[in-house]
Order: sequence, then structure tokens, then C-alpha cells
Amino acid sequence: MYKFAKKAIEWLGIAILIISAILVIWLFKDGTLSDFDAFKNWVSQYKVLSPLIFILIQIIQVVLPIIPGGVTTIVGFAVFGFWQGLLYNSIGIIIGSIILFSLVQHFGRKFILLFTKEETFKRYEAKLESPGYERLFILCMLSPVSPADLMVMVTGLTNMSLKKFSIIMLITKPISVIGYNLIWELGGKWAYYLFGFTKK
Repeated sequence: MYKFAKKAIEWLGIAILIISAILVIWLFKDGTLSDFDAFKNWVSQYKVLSPLIFILIQIIQVVLPIIPGGVTTIVGFAVFGFWQGLLYNSIGIIIGSIILFSLVQHFGRKFILLFTKEETFKRYEAKLESPGYERLFILCMLSPVSPADLMVMVTGLTNMSLKKFSIIMLITKPISVIGYNLIWELGGKWAYYLFGFTKK
């Protein structure tokens, strides 16, 4: 049963990627993505519902780490603007991280191994023995480029309380989300510069 669940999650990840690709192609053909203003208008027509759907997507991509979270994070900033994008991204990621941490606390190593290879897991599990693990975890949560979901899961194996974990998330996640957005913006500017593109 466990092996079946692990295989099912792998296939689910592939299915999500295929469905995402089909959706993107359909939205481009529809004109929704080829014109970004049209895309924003398409999202904004749902008013209160669109932020809730976005937050739910962010929660799901953290709890089931088979969806590329970086993509959804950038979409949040692009569609909702900086401050709302920061708020919705942070809410979704923090809630998702708390749920993920709690699931590992309850189900243990077997839950982690549903989403990652055993060799990778053992490499990170070995870090639990280091005296400065908590500081390492906080630094990883602050970093926009660390394997955050995996670190959250591994930390679920420690004796850290849910309250302490939640406080760390509330402080660090908005900072890492801002950092990810800055990296994306700077990367875009460098791409324009290096390849000689000009913004319209």
C-alpha cells in the first residue's frame, strides 16, 4: 500500500505538470496569457474569490511538494501587485508549512519518503544531529533559494513545538518571499541586458 501511494504521488506530479502545460497553452491560445493585462482582468473578475483560490493553491503546493512553488509565487506578485502579492503568498506558504510540519510530526519518516528519495532524505536527516540545526533551519527559511519544503519536513522530526515552528514561519517566510521576488526581478533585468532585449 505504501509503495503504491509513493508511486501514485510520482504519477500525480507528472499529471499536474502535463495539465499545467495544457492549461498554459490553452490560455495563450485564448489570449489570456499573451496579453498580461487581459490575464489580470481575467483574475480580477473573481474579486474576493481569486485571492482565496490563490492562497489555496499556495497551501496545496507546500503540503504536496510536487508543484513548482516558485512559479506560483511570481504569479502572485505579478497579478496582485507587491503588497497584496506578499500578503497572499505569505499566508498560503505559512499555512501550508504548518500543515506539512504537523503531518510529519504525526506520520514521521514514511510521509517524507513519499515525496523525496531516501538518499536525499538521509543527507538532510544527518543535519539533525548538528548542535546548530535550529539556526540552520531559520537561515534556510529566510533564504529564497533553499529547499524549504524538505527542511520543513525534516524539522518535523525534531522536538520543536508547533508554536515555535509557527513563530519562525511568521517571521521568516515574508522575508524569503520578498527575496524570491527580488531575485526574479533582477534576473529578468540581467536577461534583458545580456541578451540585448529592450522592454516595450
